[in-house]
Amino acid sequence: MPAIPFRLSRAVCLGALSICLVPAAALDPTEPKATVAATTEPSPADFLDSIAQKTKARWRLLFRPPPPTPPTDRGRTALILGTLLGDSFLVLQAGDAQQFRNNNQDVLTYCRTLGLGEKLLPRLMTQGNLAEQNAWKDLRQEIVDGHQQALKLLRDQRDDDLALLIDIGLGLRLFEIATALIVAAPEADVSLLCASSPSLLRDLQYDFGHLSTPKTEEALMLRVGTLINEVARLWQDAEKTPLTQTQAAETNDKLKGLMQEMQGK
Repeated sequence: MPAIPFRLSRAVCLGALSICLVPAAALDPTEPKATVAATTEPSPADFLDSIAQKTKARWRLLFRPPPPTPPTDRGRTALILGTLLGDSFLVLQAGDAQQFRNNNQDVLTYCRTLGLGEKLLPRLMTQGNLAEQNAWKDLRQEIVDGHQQALKLLRDQRDDDLALLIDIGLGLRLFEIATALIVAAPEADVSLLCASSPSLLRDLQYDFGHLSTPKTEEALMLRVGTLINEVARLWQDAEKTPLTQTQAAETNDKLKGLMQEMQGK
């Protein structure tokens, strides 16, 4: 059964972000997420919106250099594409039109490698035009919808693993952003930032648990799974016991290392 990811929500009450995290041991990746009402699940844009409301994030400091040429491994390409979609949401927060266009070109390159370029090109061109016009509200919805369109196209051609890998890459990039912000945040803001992550964490574990067995046994994916579980352990009681800046820094370093490994650096 396909995942019903937190990215599906369009109109979300940000109050849902303050719910308690479920302990990692209690999360069953085999249980369908259809039991969770989609209307209570935040999108990636909502996730970063909630952070923006709780601390003064310096978004531009989190921009990254462009990725290398897409690898021949389609699974790795899907993971990197997911991180680039995470960058789309990041740049949206920063309101940087030029950086958005640059990142959007990288998104298109990776979409083409997965055979999605022709179908997604019109939407990506629309996104670039909206950024040029500083129409950030409309662009926000376009990015959310474009993400969902890419997943649907892959699932329609029975590339479920690739769709899951895009979401895993996106989730990891969002956690990399969140941990970087925790490191930089005043002590008083840390618990609020940690409380924004329950749906994202559930989705990461769910998506990884629904990859095909051959895919999860690949060397890179074994490291991805290990890091997801490690993040889950740190965040399982984060509302009561927020991550310290030291814990966040160590996790952020591991996430950055994993991103570099994805890109073959």
